[in-house]
Amino acid sequence: MNIKSHFTFNKEQRSGILLLLLLITALLCVYCFVDFSNEDTLDTSSEEIVTIQKQLDSLRLAEVEKRKPKIFPFNPNFITDYKGYTLGMSNEEIDRLLKFREEGKWINSAAEFKNVTNVSDSLLNKISPYFKFPEWVTNPKPKNNFNNQKSNKGFVEKPFNQKIDLNIATEAQLQQVSGIGKTLSKRIVLYREKLNGFSNDKQLYAVYGLDSVVIKRTLNLFTVKEPKEIVKMNVNIASASDISTIPGISFDLAKKIWEYRRLREKITNFEELKKIEGISESKLKLIQLYLSID
Repeated sequence: MNIKSHFTFNKEQRSGILLLLLLITALLCVYCFVDFSNEDTLDTSSEEIVTIQKQLDSLRLAEVEKRKPKIFPFNPNFITDYKGYTLGMSNEEIDRLLKFREEGKWINSAAEFKNVTNVSDSLLNKISPYFKFPEWVTNPKPKNNFNNQKSNKGFVEKPFNQKIDLNIATEAQLQQVSGIGKTLSKRIVLYREKLNGFSNDKQLYAVYGLDSVVIKRTLNLFTVKEPKEIVKMNVNIASASDISTIPGISFDLAKKIWEYRRLREKITNFEELKKIEGISESKLKLIQLYLSID
């Protein structure tokens, strides 16, 4: 085999080889001396970039604020589990409030709300501006001459025939009582219409906003003269659904009464019901109007 022939080139071939060598040399020079790294030519510290970034941050914050749930004025006495959660209250704080309300008590100020729930000062400062209490709390009616009817030992009870029938009393007449304004008088009349007439003076305890002192003043001037008949249910045979039909008694509370009776087989005295969480003295008075023990 003639190896020498493989290394013999004509003029054209030699020119091609030379051109190839020059091209390889040029590429090597480019590779060695030219920086191909991607440099970030955008100056993020420039005034224009900083201004645009601030605008984007502002729009982002505005969108986040827009998506937050809006808070409208509300009565803190009616905060539900969900409402409390959206306000930022913990489960323990919500439970304290609900337990307080089940006892028939009412919150009438931001300070009292804090004492009951133990919320932090920061949360209280955030939500208390939205508290909306009844008119009789925020703008109590000035005392009138009704106080002159007090003796040193308390009220002098008027005779039955001098009192106004609570089932026909007007809002204006009810406002003669110290502590009852337009809101409370209207609330009493609306509750009376809901019951189709009062059956007993004790039903006033179910009217939201009426405390025992105001009720005592009211019953010095008013009383039920033509009561609506109430067909009482035997607490020892009534179902939870039956008990829940009593005005002011929720199904949950009715179920507690029913379970209490089932566990003890029989209720012999209404005073036993005070052991049930959520039954206050005033609520017990209402229950006795609709239930009997046989």
